[in-house]
Amino acid sequence: MSAYLDHAASTPLRPEAFEAMLPWLQSNYANPSGAHRLARHALRAIDEARDVVAACLGAEPGEIIFTSGGTESDNLAILGVHDAVGGTVLCAATEHHAVLEPVESRAGRLVPVGPDGRIKLEALEAYLGPDVTLVSVMASNNEVGTVQPLAAVAEAVGRLAPQALLHTDAVQAISWLDVAGDAAKANLISVSAHKFGGPKGVGALVVRSGTPLQARHIGGGQERERRSGTQNVAGIVALAQAMQITVDERQSTVERIRILRDRLADGLRDAIPDLCETGVLTDSSLGQLTSDSSGTGPSAPDRSALVAGICHVCIQGIESEALLFLLEQDEVYASAAASCASGAMEPSHVLAAMGLPRELANGALRLSLGWCTTEAEVEHAITAITRAVERLRQFRPPTLASSGLVMGDSGRVR
Repeated sequence: MSAYLDHAASTPLRPEAFEAMLPWLQSNYANPSGAHRLARHALRAIDEARDVVAACLGAEPGEIIFTSGGTESDNLAILGVHDAVGGTVLCAATEHHAVLEPVESRAGRLVPVGPDGRIKLEALEAYLGPDVTLVSVMASNNEVGTVQPLAAVAEAVGRLAPQALLHTDAVQAISWLDVAGDAAKANLISVSAHKFGGPKGVGALVVRSGTPLQARHIGGGQERERRSGTQNVAGIVALAQAMQITVDERQSTVERIRILRDRLADGLRDAIPDLCETGVLTDSSLGQLTSDSSGTGPSAPDRSALVAGICHVCIQGIESEALLFLLEQDEVYASAAASCASGAMEPSHVLAAMGLPRELANGALRLSLGWCTTEAEVEHAITAITRAVERLRQFRPPTLASSGLVMGDSGRVR
């Protein structure tokens, strides 16, 4: 038995997306920028895919730019707008590095978040002013699954910095949230195909009509001169197919996966002492805390502000790298934080921004579910993780004093 619980890093390719790619890999490999019949056929396929993606994201077809993935979409949004209009760029401190680093490269400012990972609106309001030209806040966090209050962010921006544009990284959101509705006030929206059952290497950026944007790729004139380069026809067609299925099945998928996620989180909380479920913390639970004197443990946490597909925990006295090594022996595939190019694990800037102490963050474990996750995978993971933690603790007993946190009997930080 194996359990793939790293869907936030990459989801399995949907069969329908795979089938949609095949004609463009086997029988029609023409360049869509060409003038002959095969090239026109390829261009027509891109245009049809553009219609589908636009409808799924609440945009017009002409507002869709196809890219190589989420990183390029984020980079193009941040750098493209800033290089076109200048000014100050703001983003939440928990953004993906594809947003964080472009913002920092343009001397932008990071807006703090609370212990639950949600942006502090009062801090955002204090930063907004006439110099701000772009605000970037992701729809849902890629590590802990926190859903950001985009409507409140848009209201604050419109009220205090009406000249500023709003960008949202929706790479992790498509499978779980109504992006078309939730991001209706956003001027720019980034998505990536391999996060919702499409292939790697293709993504899209919504750029609302009238949004200033300086191209980063120049020299071919494709995508209305906003992103030059020969389009990935097979990838674009597959992206549209995967996105349409994801949107059509989203409600039923969310309902099914939320049950599995809750079973996974509750099973780990019940089985593993000194386990902290992140994304549900508050200022009080991160501060001066006491254990439950009744011995019955705390009630189930409120996960309503999390996407259905992510269960993120931190385990006291455990090193993530050692835990992941043991889990792989049991064919449980997960991660400690966001994936990076080298595969090496670095301290999570997300958990640091949320205020988790380093000793606790060292035991981070992200378990992310997807469209094809099964109950059997969840049960196998609970058993394997519990066993792995017990093995590791035989050599390094947990201590809570170093973190300053006190746990309830069920193991959740209260």
